Amino acid sequence: MDSFSTLIRTASHEQHMKAETSAFMADLLGGRLGVDAYARYTEQLWFVYEALESRARDLASDRVAGPFVRPELFRLAALERDLEHLRGPDWRSTLTALPATRVYADRVAAVARAWPAGYVAHHYTRYLGDLSGGQIIRDKAERTWGFAKKGDGVRFYVFEGITNPAAFKREYRALLDGLAVDDLEKQRVVAECERAFSLNSDVFRALGEEFPLSA
Repeated sequence: MDSFSTLIRTASHEQHMKAETSAFMADLLGGRLGVDAYARYTEQLWFVYEALESRARDLASDRVAGPFVRPELFRLAALERDLEHLRGPDWRSTLTALPATRVYADRVAAVARAWPAGYVAHHYTRYLGDLSGGQIIRDKAERTWGFAKKGDGVRFYVFEGITNPAAFKREYRALLDGLAVDDLEKQRVVAECERAFSLNSDVFRALGEEFPLSA
């Protein structure tokens, strides 16, 4: 029988691939969009991580979600430093969420308040993705727009508190395998992972509409 971490990865694979291969992300990573599109994407991430991290410390003592609350993963401070670099010191005054981003962030906030296992689903889809595919985005951004290596503009993708990402991901998957819920709840967590990837894809679609490539 597959471990829960394998089950969750397999079940969400299709949605994951759909998010990763969105037209917006393909154009962004292909260098076909300007730095403004990258900055707009970074702004949308702020809303999602604000929802994810604003209640993290409240969940730190929770039996189910608590083991996943790791300060070395927190991204909000790095995002804010990136946004200051990208948008200037008054970045908060122009910060706006796309409707799809608002739906995504509201869902994260809702499960953070009322469903710890659902929070784990969103935690997994975001942070393990940042540790993995996020490094491709960082490398492309550095080379495309000339950001300093692991410096301002790409700090979101730099996990200074994690010296061995591969070992950390193994440890994280072991936590998933030991998730303190029954099988029915695990099925709900898998479904929430799929929902998280779908919500992320909706944000990419909206960004693609805001930044269409001219013919």
